Amino acid sequence: MSATRVTIPARLGKATRLVAGQSIKLINTHGSQVVDTWAFIASDLSEFMSMEHSRTAIGGIFPHVGESMVSNRREPILTLVEDSSPGIHDTLIAACDRYRFEQLGCEGHHDSCTDNLAAALGELGVVPPETPAPWNMWMNIPVAADGSISFEPPVSRPGDHVVLRAERDAVVVFSCCPQDMIPINGTDCVPKDCHFEILS
Repeated sequence: MSATRVTIPARLGKATRLVAGQSIKLINTHGSQVVDTWAFIASDLSEFMSMEHSRTAIGGIFPHVGESMVSNRREPILTLVEDSSPGIHDTLIAACDRYRFEQLGCEGHHDSCTDNLAAALGELGVVPPETPAPWNMWMNIPVAADGSISFEPPVSRPGDHVVLRAERDAVVVFSCCPQDMIPINGTDCVPKDCHFEILS
């Protein structure tokens, strides 16, 4: 029996619960969409997947298949089991928020990954203790030799996917980033939907 495919609507987020050992397949349906990704320990949301601790654990800024992202208590939380893409998944950049869009010149409300995290967890009756830095799937942030960074379109292709295995009972949240003012979601700057499937 095939897994049920869940849509993450463009510009919005979805949360789901995983038990230890379960895997989830995240699909970049159109190939150009960045998906901010978070994981919280189900029994204690103050423990969550941490980019700064994970960079230390993996010894770099990009995890490779077989490596585990760790929590702010340095315990494995999600393991990258498969990756059909070139493997460019940013661990440096904070989730977009109202302040980021204001600085970019947006007037009035703009959807953001920070708001999407809160709304997606709210659907599960959960309130995040803070907004951790996300694991930005397919986000292309090259680091130059002088240490500068740039915000570039993804190098992923339609249908590219990652499979993540929960190492502990966790709440996982995905946000199809609503950024439409710089080309991180493709040169057309149009956010699109993605999908996920719980595999086991």
